[in-house]
Amino acid sequence: MESIPDHARHGPADREFPPPGGPWEPLTLNGRLVGWAESGGLAQARRSAEIGEQLAEDQRAYLLGRLGHKLRSAVLALQESARQAAFGRPELLEGVFEQAQDVARRAAAVEAAAIQPKDAARGVVLGAVLNLALPIAARDLPAGAVVLGSETALVEAFTRIQEWMGGPGMTIAAEQVGSWWKISVAPGAERRPLAVPEMGEPLIRLIVDTQLEGWLDVSRPDGADIYLPAQPSR
Repeated sequence: MESIPDHARHGPADREFPPPGGPWEPLTLNGRLVGWAESGGLAQARRSAEIGEQLAEDQRAYLLGRLGHKLRSAVLALQESARQAAFGRPELLEGVFEQAQDVARRAAAVEAAAIQPKDAARGVVLGAVLNLALPIAARDLPAGAVVLGSETALVEAFTRIQEWMGGPGMTIAAEQVGSWWKISVAPGAERRPLAVPEMGEPLIRLIVDTQLEGWLDVSRPDGADIYLPAQPSR
């Protein structure tokens, strides 16, 4: 959630986690919490939902613009290197391959930001997702950690976290907090800044907040916390 007009972020979206200040009344629409306000009501809830959708679209559009710009820059650099390699500088061929890989990574980031996953939210075992996306991370996970979300988006989000914070010594832990799983990630000692910063926190935040209906908290100086909906007990 995001406050208006100062754009301070707060989460997760849960009646048990009201924003600071207040007193606030929860705004619900069709049984879903869509915001908080000093006074409630259906009209206020509808307005809050509209503002939330607009904020999400603005965030997506801005990120796509930045990622698209970085992709075009990489394509131009690749074209120039390929031209030089084709006309008398074969030593540049190895660099052309590396640049092509960089173009592919940036294109994949654009796709991740632009395309909504097709698979519906369902219960997914967190450990299984991490086996695919974060195989090198040291883990401290409860055996029954099952989150509710799109498996495609979950794998994408944690793969991006691996690129953002990965390296030897990276750790990940999970604990249940109310109706959420709080997944805490600590980076490795050899963490390196991304060449394209937008492929780190901004892209992960978009996926977690809008595709998984969760919450990315980067307020900790030594890592990040991801809140994801827990699979309800049967």
